[in-house]
Amino acid sequence: MFDFSQYLGFLAFLGILTLGFWLMIFLLTFVIPYWIGGSLIERLKEMREEKKAKRQA
Repeated sequence: MFDFSQYLGFLAFLGILTLGFWLMIFLLTFVIPYWIGGSLIERLKEMREEKKAKRQA
């Protein structure tokens, strides 16, 4: 059915596929929401500072 080298290639393919799958799950559930949430918080802080600057000027 498989030579040993084909078997190793198939195992390497499955390993890379599995790592890629879990990396995408990690990125979609933790990293991207953290990145978007942080950028929104920073933008809100900037908007507040702009309002304070307009009131004081």
